[in-house]
Amino acid sequence: MLVDSHCHLNFEQLSSELDAVVARAREAGVGHMLTIGTKLREFSGVRAIAERYDEIHCSVGVHPHEAESEAADVTAAKLIELSQHPKVVGIGETGLDYFYEHAPRTLQEKSFRVHIAAARETGLPLIVHTRDADADTVKILHEEYEKGPFTGVIHCFSSGWEVAEKSMEIGFYISISGIVTFKPADDLRAHVRNIPVERLLVETDSPYLAPVPKRGKTNEPSFVAHTAAKVAELKGLDPEALAAITTDNFFNLFNKIERKI
Repeated sequence: MLVDSHCHLNFEQLSSELDAVVARAREAGVGHMLTIGTKLREFSGVRAIAERYDEIHCSVGVHPHEAESEAADVTAAKLIELSQHPKVVGIGETGLDYFYEHAPRTLQEKSFRVHIAAARETGLPLIVHTRDADADTVKILHEEYEKGPFTGVIHCFSSGWEVAEKSMEIGFYISISGIVTFKPADDLRAHVRNIPVERLLVETDSPYLAPVPKRGKTNEPSFVAHTAAKVAELKGLDPEALAAITTDNFFNLFNKIERKI
């Protein structure tokens, strides 16, 4: 069985046919999905999806793009409160995005540190988004870790090696998306070869980043099988072995979930 460790099932491209999306995931051997919170004002919808299906859990958080629009609402206390729901198993996604900079960097950093405080307090994994912000991401993670440990994952990893290396130093996992199948992604494939398999997760980040051979289509959790196959090839493993390892890794990290697969 496979796990899609990061998807956005509340986004309209998927929510409009959610039963079919979930059915196709089951047929593809995807036994669990984690749907991700990006806005507190939309969190109730994310949580409702997780409540509706046994094999779906969710996270609560504010994407760095929303750090300005939700600045007044995102507090550690609020995240901790919302995380008490049994279906909420992670904090985020949060982090830094200097590629688009939809929010000022100062507000992104403030939000990031608030999420880290909530992750530390709850013991739930932190789900980190980082794009064109390698140095600051590493700096903040290590500064905060010195205040007290927390666990987490670098989601949709496509950064430089330092982000992987320095985050693994504090016990983080690295999640690989369909980008690893893209023709220009030679650097990422080299990094995947070097990441210990016991630190790897796989994801879709659907509805975005559909892997080869599904490029141009709306991504969905069933497509994680194509990403996993590429990662297995890079690691010199049978797809079944890679699926078993990454599934174990997922449940080791998101250990609030009662494992049924």
